[in-house]
Amino acid sequence: MYTKKFFSTKDLLLWTGFETFVFFGIASTEVIFFVATGSVFLIPFAPIALIGTAVAFVIGFQNGSAYNRIWEARMIWGSIVNASRALGILVQDFINNDRTKQSVSDEVVNYEKKIIIYRHIAWLTALRYAMRQPRSWEYVMKENSNKGWAKSIYVPEFNTSFQDAINPYLSEDELAYIENKSNKQTAILYLQSRHLRRLKEEGLIWEFSFLRLENIVKELLDHQGKSERIKNFPYPRQFASILYYFTWIFILMVPISIAGQFHDLGLKINNELVGADQWFVWLSIPFTLVVMWVYYTMYRIGRVGENPFEGTANDVPISTIARSIEIDLRQNLGEDPAEIPQPFEMKRDTQM
Repeated sequence: MYTKKFFSTKDLLLWTGFETFVFFGIASTEVIFFVATGSVFLIPFAPIALIGTAVAFVIGFQNGSAYNRIWEARMIWGSIVNASRALGILVQDFINNDRTKQSVSDEVVNYEKKIIIYRHIAWLTALRYAMRQPRSWEYVMKENSNKGWAKSIYVPEFNTSFQDAINPYLSEDELAYIENKSNKQTAILYLQSRHLRRLKEEGLIWEFSFLRLENIVKELLDHQGKSERIKNFPYPRQFASILYYFTWIFILMVPISIAGQFHDLGLKINNELVGADQWFVWLSIPFTLVVMWVYYTMYRIGRVGENPFEGTANDVPISTIARSIEIDLRQNLGEDPAEIPQPFEMKRDTQM
């Protein structure tokens, strides 16, 4: 998620520079054509205004829907943070020798706690990698104007393989178990539940404590399902396609219409400014460029928010969230700070 208060001029040029150049070419070409044809070819401003109103309405709908998807995704991962902290606390307090038939050493108790915590980190790892898997409707970072951003930000899931990321947290048997599972995060929660049941049978967990920990596993499964729902259900394509065509129809028609308005204005002031009707029309180019840029930029703002796990600078920072949970849990286990990983690298003030 982008963390600067404002886009810098450099960032804005990187993000919209290509389109701005295209819009300047379109506006200049149409105004030259308008002048070359002796102002005969003219589109009345009224229909353009109506089209612009329709486009603005649909853009507003898209932006609102995209923001709702981002906000829901952020709420889900915020709930994952809370559930993870609760799991860490309860594991520390509930697993003990109070009800064991045969007492075990503190080393064994601590080892069981560590397995559960590490397996939970593995679940976080599997979930964030699943959320970064590309879908056919995710196209924002494939566009030429966004490739610069793709190269300038750091997405951990695109730079480290899943196997390398998850190996430190699961045993060889567990890795073998999830290897052929299509939904590895669900398989990890299954292992977690089975482990908790074994601890209950051994008396390391009281029955009430077992139910409480199982409820957290169920809660994590609910949050996983909600996150997967956003990932696997795109912003409706009919709205996206219609808005794309509407926006470009407006962009292609507006230069001629605005050129006509400036030409008429030049005629009205021709008495005060001799020759105004000849040169005033050229002022329509910068004004048209601003209108085209504003509409298209608002359209793009909605598009980059449609898929909050795609790997853009505007994503919900699931990698950073997962790493911060891992750091908290491992610190509470009392591990050596040198062995605990650092937060993921931040580039261009962007957390992923």
